[in-house]
Amino acid sequence: MRRLLLATALTCCLGLPSALAQSQGLPDIGSSAGELLTPARQAEYGAMFQRELRNYGYLLDDPLTDQWLEDVGRPLGAASAQPQQRYTFFMLRDRQINAFATLGGYIGMNAGLVLMAEREDEVAAVLAHEVAHVTQQHVLRGVERAQRDQIPILLGMLAAVIAAQQAGGSSAGEATMASITSAMGLMQQRQINYTRSNESEADRLGIRTLSRSGYDVDAMAGAFQRMEAATRSNTGGYQVPEFLRTHPVNVTRISEAKQRAEQIRNEQPLVIPALPALPPPPSSATESGRLPELERSSLLPELPGLSMDLSQIQRPAPGSQFRWAQERLRVLSAPTTAAALAEYEALAKRQAEGLDPAQQHGVALARLQAGGNPRDIALSLQALLQEHPDTLWIELPLAQAWARAGEAERADAILQRAARRLPGNRAVALTHAQILNARGSTAAAQQALALLRPLAGDGQSTPELQRQLARAWELAGDPVRAGEAHAEASWLSGRAEQALLQLQTLKHQQQLDYISQARIDARIEALTPEVLERKRQGIYDRDLEPNG
Repeated sequence: MRRLLLATALTCCLGLPSALAQSQGLPDIGSSAGELLTPARQAEYGAMFQRELRNYGYLLDDPLTDQWLEDVGRPLGAASAQPQQRYTFFMLRDRQINAFATLGGYIGMNAGLVLMAEREDEVAAVLAHEVAHVTQQHVLRGVERAQRDQIPILLGMLAAVIAAQQAGGSSAGEATMASITSAMGLMQQRQINYTRSNESEADRLGIRTLSRSGYDVDAMAGAFQRMEAATRSNTGGYQVPEFLRTHPVNVTRISEAKQRAEQIRNEQPLVIPALPALPPPPSSATESGRLPELERSSLLPELPGLSMDLSQIQRPAPGSQFRWAQERLRVLSAPTTAAALAEYEALAKRQAEGLDPAQQHGVALARLQAGGNPRDIALSLQALLQEHPDTLWIELPLAQAWARAGEAERADAILQRAARRLPGNRAVALTHAQILNARGSTAAAQQALALLRPLAGDGQSTPELQRQLARAWELAGDPVRAGEAHAEASWLSGRAEQALLQLQTLKHQQQLDYISQARIDARIEALTPEVLERKRQGIYDRDLEPNG
């Protein structure tokens, strides 16, 4: 059912621009999508879409893998046609082989695509393709084209969903699936030729971005070949209807990627004579105080959703950040920790040399999540860390294992050493704060606050960070600050209405001072328009509906 609700949320997001123009009294007289949806508004909708994904459990909120994905994607954004655009890369827990770009430069990648890849450059190749969709304004063009169709289709789909759910019984889910599939299929069919026409452009520009970023240009063809093989084998049993294959990977596309890679390798660098130094041109983005009118890319998936037996893939030699990220994602994206451990058992039987170090770390992480003996897990990770010193992928679960084993000093020492080596690292700070809060003392909470507060105001907060802030404020004796943090966690989790209710309740507490009152009032004022807009678009908090 969560997948069905997500499909509805996707469609609602696509319908927002047209409805927004109507709500503001703007006539639809054939304006371009860029004029109807400003860059600031695109960023708002992109962030809201990300929160909706989190609301339905699709986001994989892990600061360590998030940082790795950001490190892979940042050079691509800097080398793209729009380096001033802010790109936000995030991971989804789904094991389907998929990636997509959405409004505001938000680019999502499924865990399954990372698990499919053989090296980091292939992940970068897919991200480069998505970055090209952003820079070439493919989505806003699609929004402009789709405005004629999507609102009527959305209304019809919502009516069908409501009717199916009211019918109840075992047939309700099937009826809901049919209504959403037919509506999404119709929208996709009307845009299929249009979206396919953008793929060659995204591939062509993406491979140039890949090259400028220092990645291997052959990686794009390699990634496409693995996707094409997954399409043929489809061992996971997930079949993609033909009308949904808007971004097919075929022999022609692979061949073109190989030809472009060869062309880039054969290009001779231009030798430009030295010129007198000139003063830098003025920056329109900084001097005018606003970003240029840059459109963003699609809310719809950019690659077909596929599933496959990921344990069958041959692995490269260990040693890179990529391998550690792969195995952490294997554990975090598995449906259960038992399923993750079963995968490792299958790998150990098939690999004559046994599990490599990255896979051994994955086993320890899975055992830790399953509630295994923390001391035994810590000792196994400690031995692995001696072979691979200063490896954060090992240090974080090792600190967690020692903390659970009652070895507080050992846990603190590991994380303090990592923080000195990597100052400001979000994964280190959040892991340490979690361990400190678990001790339940005021002194430990004060230490946690010192770690978390610098991270909370940088515009990249997460629900878990806010939940840990709330716990620390509670232990430190400040229930007002704790209440504000709980509200922020709700908002970041896609529950804007719950956040608003929490703040309104907090506002009436007697212990509020003037500054706290003003701070809460300002946050209520900021959240109210979003809640009203969501309700007007038919997006409700399912836990707050009268009949929910």
